[in-house]
Amino acid sequence: MIGPDEWGCPVSLWLVSHLPSWLLLLVLITVTSGTAVAVQAIVRRRFATHLRSDEHNDVTKFAFGVIGFVFAFFIGFVVSATWGQINSADGRARAEGAAGAQLARDLQVFDEPDRDRIRQSLLAYHQAAITEWNEATEGRSLPAADDALNRVYLAYEQVEARTDAQKALLSASFSNLSDMNKARSERVLQARTDTGPPWSLWAVILLTSSLLLGCAIIYGVESAASHYTMVAILGVLVGAQLFLVLELSHPFVGEVATSSEPLKQVVRVLQSNPG
Repeated sequence: MIGPDEWGCPVSLWLVSHLPSWLLLLVLITVTSGTAVAVQAIVRRRFATHLRSDEHNDVTKFAFGVIGFVFAFFIGFVVSATWGQINSADGRARAEGAAGAQLARDLQVFDEPDRDRIRQSLLAYHQAAITEWNEATEGRSLPAADDALNRVYLAYEQVEARTDAQKALLSASFSNLSDMNKARSERVLQARTDTGPPWSLWAVILLTSSLLLGCAIIYGVESAASHYTMVAILGVLVGAQLFLVLELSHPFVGEVATSSEPLKQVVRVLQSNPG
């Protein structure tokens, strides 16, 4: 698991949460490709003769191949790790929602006073959990969600089961309630800790990206148009990879983040069956 980052996390979190994905992608591509082309123009103008030597191109070609391989491997590792975080968050959100939905279905067997009390407590909890969703991404839990969850436990503890069916479902409900509580605790903890690559990995990502673009910039290409096109395309590729890492760094924020839809579905189930 990629640990928390005190330097890069606030910046990356702000970018992902405040900028639309298309705008963030456009900005990163424009900055990387634009900066690379601008540096290339300076290099071609000042070192045109040296860039065309066979010895220089042989060295640059070797360095470009090695750096390109390292860049691809390293970005693949980071993307795989961050994508695993999102899959894990998806699983926890679905587990929490599935446990809540099962509780909502099973409460029909209880007597009306118990059923109404449980329904209201479940509804209050899931509404608080949805509100908590964004709070958790900033490392905070919502006290209202803790209180609402305690009231759910209290509502079940006050049930007086009379029939065998009620006793069986009451026992099952406590098991589902425990699963829901566990999934919620893991969700909040993951939102606090899975904040993408720390500053040290960001430094390596930016360094390898710069080296890759640098090799393309100093590579001796006779045709200026072909050289500018090659560097611009590589700049777009690097910008797109940086965008991918940023988007995947925060499991609960952004376009590809885990959705709170499982919790919202439980709220709809509870509201659609008021009695």
